[in-house]
Formats: sequence, structure tokens, C-alpha cells
Amino acid sequence: MGVSAPEVRASGLEALMLATALLQRARRADPQAGLWEAADVQWWWRRPRRSDEVEKLFWLDDEGPVAGVLLTSWTDDDWQCDPIVVAGASGIEPGIVWRRALEHAAQHAANGIDVPVGDDDRTFQELAQRSGLTAGHRDSTAWMDAADRPAVPALPEGFVLVDRTQRRDAPHPMRRRNGVGVAQRLDQCPLYDPALDLAVETAEGRVAGYSLYWFDPTTTVGLVEPVRVEDEFRRRGLARAMLSAGIDRLVTRGAQRVKVSYETAAAAALYQGVGFRPTSTTTWYRALSG
Repeated sequence: MGVSAPEVRASGLEALMLATALLQRARRADPQAGLWEAADVQWWWRRPRRSDEVEKLFWLDDEGPVAGVLLTSWTDDDWQCDPIVVAGASGIEPGIVWRRALEHAAQHAANGIDVPVGDDDRTFQELAQRSGLTAGHRDSTAWMDAADRPAVPALPEGFVLVDRTQRRDAPHPMRRRNGVGVAQRLDQCPLYDPALDLAVETAEGRVAGYSLYWFDPTTTVGLVEPVRVEDEFRRRGLARAMLSAGIDRLVTRGAQRVKVSYETAAAAALYQGVGFRPTSTTTWYRALSG
């Protein structure tokens, strides 16, 4: 089988919207397969990147995007490539999308690319090995059903939970790590909800931690991305209380399932401690240019 779906190119916000539609369609086609949610690519939009203006590849059928090649630059030298094919789709061959992904990425990432592949994705695992890519680090994904959401514990005395609807005019808590324009970039994302953008503050108004939750009404999936507590405020139960409150808000919005991905043992302990169940792992393959 070849390709009957036409290939199109898009960059900037147009590419973000096509990637959103593609990932929503992929999740509807299979409730478990695939690495990313539409909210993931919208979270990646939080700061300007070299890859914003790089054209991404998409294949469209009568329903919209059925496959795509996403390129994301985390730094000038650190690029990620994601070939995506909707499960069960006709008119598109995964091997062709994979080949086009490596060809297209090589044109833009001079120092090589990282290609994440689910360890349960036999097709892309075989293609990665045949292409001579080198297996690197791994991460894990976990899910929680809405019925299993945890109780929301009270914050320790002297701390309060706030969301962006209460702090619209204040600097965004994530600006130090993501740039002064992070609030504006998030506002460009249709899945961003300021009421799901949480922070823990001290009585003096200092930000002790923050977390962001994404609800996709098209797939009824909630995503946790990211959760952070500043070093001096750790080991006080802030992350667990904030995470539990965020999950509760997602379920109240209508999320039937909630997803999170992580790499470290500390993150695994936090997420599994509130009820997330590990379901899959991902290997990040390295492809060198040239």
C-alpha cells in the first residue's frame, strides 16, 4: 500500500491546529496507543522555538489529518521528531511516513534528532532499528480513571492554592523557566484553561509551586503537564495537594481519564502515590544527521 492521502505542509499556529486535530483523531481511534495528546503539542507551544516556522508534514483525507511529521526544537541543537499515523487509517503507509520524517528532520536538525517510540509500537520499533537509530533513555506513561481520582488534601498552614483566573494581571509563575511571553503563548492554545493553571502561594504571595492541567473535550482525556515545587518548599506535601486538586478539576470538567508521563523515580512515586497506574514505556531513539 502506498499513499493516497495528499501531503500538505504548514508552520506556526496553522501547524499547531493541524497537529491538534491529528492527535485528537488518533486518540479517538485508539484509547491507549500513541505517545501524545493534543494538549502535549499545545503545551510545547508555550515559548517561541526555531521549529515554529519550520514546515511540518501532514497527510489529509476527507476527515482531516490522518498522519503527520512533527518537528520540535527544544534548543538550537536539540530537536525532536514525531511521525504519527492514526491507527487503522487507510491511504497512508507508516513506513512512508517514517521515511519522510527522517528525511524532513535531517534538513533542519544539523546535529541529529530524537525520535520517541512506544515500546509497544512494533511497527515503529522495527523501523527505528532498521534505520540504524540508537536507543537512548526511556520514560513512562501512566493513566488514571476518573472514578479513581484521589481525595484532595488540605494544604499546609501558610499556603494557598490559586489559579490564573485569580491572577490574570500577575506575572505567570512559569515565566522564569519559559520566558516572559509564556502567558501570551498559552492563551493562543484553544485547550488552555486558566482555571486549570494552578499555583501554590505563601501567605506573602511567593510562588512555592505550580502545575498545569489540560482537558480535551474532544477525547475526554485530561493531561497533567507540568508539576513543579520550588526546592525550598519541597517535602511539605505541596505537590500531592496541588496534583490532587488539579485532577479533581479535570474530572469536574468532564475528563473520563487522566494521563501523565514521567522519567524520574521521584515523579513515579508522586504520580503512583495519588493513584496513577503505569501502562507503557517509551524509548527515545537518536538519529544522527549526515
